[in-house]
Amino acid sequence: MSLQINGVIKTVLPLEKGTTKAGTEWQKQSFIVANNDGYEGKEQIFCFEVFGEEKVQNFNKFNKVGDSVSVDFNISTNEWNGKYFTSLQSWKVSKSESSATIQEATTPFQTVEILEVIEDDGLPF
Repeated sequence: MSLQINGVIKTVLPLEKGTTKAGTEWQKQSFIVANNDGYEGKEQIFCFEVFGEEKVQNFNKFNKVGDSVSVDFNISTNEWNGKYFTSLQSWKVSKSESSATIQEATTPFQTVEILEVIEDDGLPF
């Protein structure tokens, strides 16, 4: 199951690295995305993970705090010692098209010349 969220990158958390029991090294980058899609326009935050050296490098190369992004992700849950951990694993982070729309909407208004209105008393009321 694949889902998508649009929002702004609020925070990029510190890089996490480790070694598996088999001796393979791994790394994971977590980042926070926020949007105003909550109840009555309240802010929602989501913590996503990018897993793997190449994906982490690409994420850090092309994204920074404040960028408007679209995140495609999967939800997964793992069990460990009777406890369950849910994660949002992002597999695609791209610049959102809404950032261009926001910039266009915030351009200053053009000044408009106001015309003088002349009242005509010839109306029947």
